[in-house]
Amino acid sequence: MQALYVIMVILLIISFAFDREKTWKSIKRGKNKLMKILPGYLKILVLLSLVLLFSEDFIVEYLGGQNIILGSFLGLIIGSITMMPGFIAYPLAGILLSRGVSYMVVAAFVISLKMVGVLTYPVEKEYMGVKATIYRNTASFAIAAILTLLIGLYYGEVII
Repeated sequence: MQALYVIMVILLIISFAFDREKTWKSIKRGKNKLMKILPGYLKILVLLSLVLLFSEDFIVEYLGGQNIILGSFLGLIIGSITMMPGFIAYPLAGILLSRGVSYMVVAAFVISLKMVGVLTYPVEKEYMGVKATIYRNTASFAIAAILTLLIGLYYGEVII
């Protein structure tokens, strides 16, 4: 990440060397765009901090039950309303598996976690529109459910 910052600073210096006026205009335009989207991102941060109150034990308790279909459905729902980066989600998936949660339930949780964005809805609707955001989230939820079922079939946890 630091390398990206260094590259950005170098490119900014080069841009200043070629045309100071355009560079300042671009910086001001970027600042204005940041100020425009900042309220939406702050909403997401507040919602995310509330969701992070869910602990690993809470997730294991509700997803690790004997009913795989109910656990998968809860995994889809909890994953859809939760938001976390991949470097936290994937180790959490490993922990869930080591604690006895089935592959199908873990797949439902992680796939919906990464694909469906209930918490990002406020920002998405401003850029893509309400209709497109709802279509995207609905399609992502359906795809997550289909992939969950396929993973359950592959590991023999569900037989059709």
